Amino acid sequence: MATMHDVARLARVSVSTVSYVLTGARPISQATRDKVLAAMEELHYQPNAMARGLASRRSRILGLLMPMDERGLGATETAFVTGAAAAASAAGYHLVLSPVGGGDLDDLRRLATQRMLDGVVLMEVQLADERVTVLQEADVPLVLIGRTGDTSGLSYVDIDFEQTVREAVGHLVGLGHRRIVYVNHSAATLATGYGPALRTRDAFVSAMTDHGLEPVMIAAEDSAAGGRAALAAAFAQAPELTAVLAMNETAIFGILGELTGRGLSVPDDVSVVSMVTSPQVAELATPALTAMTSPGSALGRIAIEALLRHLDGPGGARHQQLLPCALEIRGSTAAPRSRQLMGADK
Repeated sequence: MATMHDVARLARVSVSTVSYVLTGARPISQATRDKVLAAMEELHYQPNAMARGLASRRSRILGLLMPMDERGLGATETAFVTGAAAAASAAGYHLVLSPVGGGDLDDLRRLATQRMLDGVVLMEVQLADERVTVLQEADVPLVLIGRTGDTSGLSYVDIDFEQTVREAVGHLVGLGHRRIVYVNHSAATLATGYGPALRTRDAFVSAMTDHGLEPVMIAAEDSAAGGRAALAAAFAQAPELTAVLAMNETAIFGILGELTGRGLSVPDDVSVVSMVTSPQVAELATPALTAMTSPGSALGRIAIEALLRHLDGPGGARHQQLLPCALEIRGSTAAPRSRQLMGADK
C-alpha cells in the first residue's frame, strides 16, 4: 500500500507538501497540486480518514447515542443500529455507538465540545430530554429517533404509535376480544417520561374507548420475572381477559411462561400480540407471535440521511416523519374460545 512518502518521492516534493495538498492547511500552487494528485492516482494512494477529515473540516464520524443497560442490545434495537450504520457507510461516514443516557450529561458535554462527531442521532428519547438541550447548546447537528414533547425546530423520525396501537387493538377486537390488557414498560420508565411508553399508553386508552371497551394497562419490569408478575396483576384486575397486547420484549417471554403455568393455551385461551418488535424475536416463541413489526432499520436509515442533509446544508428544513409498525399475523392470535367470557363484559 502506497504511503505519503511514496507520493512525495514520485512527485518530487516534500512530505509536508503532500500533507498540505490533502489538508488545505497552506496554499499550494496549482502546478504542484497537479503533480501530487497525479502521483496519488498513479500509486492508487488512499489518504487516511484523519487527512480527509482535515481537508473537509469534518471527522466523517457520526454518533448514535443510545442508553443501554447490562442486557445490551436485542434484535429489535439492533435493527435501528444496522440501518443507521449502513446509511452512514454508504455516504462515506463511520458510525460510533455511544451509550449516553439522560444521567450522563457531563459526559455528553465533553463529547460535544471535543468536536469528534460531525453530528448525532439520539435514541430512547424522553418527552423532556436534557440531552437535546446539551447538544443544541453545543451547536451539534442533531436528529432524533423518537420525539420530545415539543418538537419545534427539531428533526426526528419515530414510530406512529397511535396508528400502531389502533391497528393492534383493531386486530384483536376484530377477532372478537373484549377484555384486552396492555403490558407496558415499567412504572419507573413511565415516570422518566419515556416517549414510546407514554404515547402507547395514551393510544391504548383512546383505541379501547373508541371501541366502547375498558382499557387496562399493567406496567412491567423489563425482565421475564416482570412479565410473569405483570400477567398475574392483569388477571387480578381483569379475570376475564382473553388477549394481551405487550410492548416489552424482555417481559413477553415471562408472560408466555405464566400463561403456560396457569394451564392456559396461546391462542386458544389467551391471544398475545407483541408490539414494536422484530421478526427474529417474534419467531422465537411457540407459537410464533403475532406482532406489530418495528420499522427499525428504515428509521435508522432515514435518521442518518436527514442528519447528512443538515451537514450539507445547515439551516435547511427540518425533517419530521412518523412510520407505523406493520401487523404480521402469526400463531399467537385467534378468536376467543369462550363466547361466554366475551359476553360477560359487554
